[in-house]
Amino acid sequence: MKSEVKTQPVSRSRGRWLGAFVFLSPGLAYLVVLMLVPLALVFSYTVFQRGRFGGVVYEFTTENFERLFDPLYLSVLGDSLKIAALTTLIALLVGYPTAYLIAQLPKKWKTLALVAVVLPFWTNFIIRVYAWTILLSGPGLVNSALAKIGLGPYELLYNQGTIVAGLLYSYLPLMVLPLYAAIEKLDPQLREASANLGASGFTTFRKVTLPLTVPGVLTGSLFVFVPSFGNFVIPEMLGGNKSIMVGNLIRNQFLSARDWPFGATLSLALIAVLVVLLIVQAWAARRA
Repeated sequence: MKSEVKTQPVSRSRGRWLGAFVFLSPGLAYLVVLMLVPLALVFSYTVFQRGRFGGVVYEFTTENFERLFDPLYLSVLGDSLKIAALTTLIALLVGYPTAYLIAQLPKKWKTLALVAVVLPFWTNFIIRVYAWTILLSGPGLVNSALAKIGLGPYELLYNQGTIVAGLLYSYLPLMVLPLYAAIEKLDPQLREASANLGASGFTTFRKVTLPLTVPGVLTGSLFVFVPSFGNFVIPEMLGGNKSIMVGNLIRNQFLSARDWPFGATLSLALIAVLVVLLIVQAWAARRA
């Protein structure tokens, strides 16, 4: 009897492990084949040389990492960080009040407001960005409207401000949704208690609402910063040749210059920066 009792938990645990393995196998196979293996190949190219006509020559070198610290490429990396950080900051300043107002709406209006927030994602990304070029071009709708009141025309395309506007339009919902989730979970009694103790609305927000929604702020900031930092479509279409971000630089190395080893090194640097940001975000979330 005792042996039968002992074997039952063992067999159940084996069954659970086997079931978990069966259900996780497709996802793990997907990650290994389509993510880990390509990443390993890209990382391996960083220590090889570029061929005379492109491609990879499998001879060890550290030249790619030395080129990484060239002032030209460091300036591109710095501009990318600046644009991504500015986009994230503006998204936070716009997204927090938006999420706060949505959280205060009656239940039947919350769903409609959230649908309006994610509605742009129902349209193809390229079409949405291309619409900005139509709006902001020389004979576009914005300059045409300004001309009717005696202003313009202005050069609204092909500058960093336009890139920030395009990134903000594309990724603002990724800031609003985590903030809304964080604000929605707040206990209303906490704010009521703060008001009953004589705190003003701003003091309640500063000492109660904002500290409790810091995890949502960090998550939304990460969701906006990461795709903004590596984006190359919006800088290409709205920035032209005047503004190059690290995503454009990587794409040009692989497709135009055919310098795969250096493109892989730039990709590795981009991933390293993002990993550091993820670690900082996780640390700050735990502290919060």
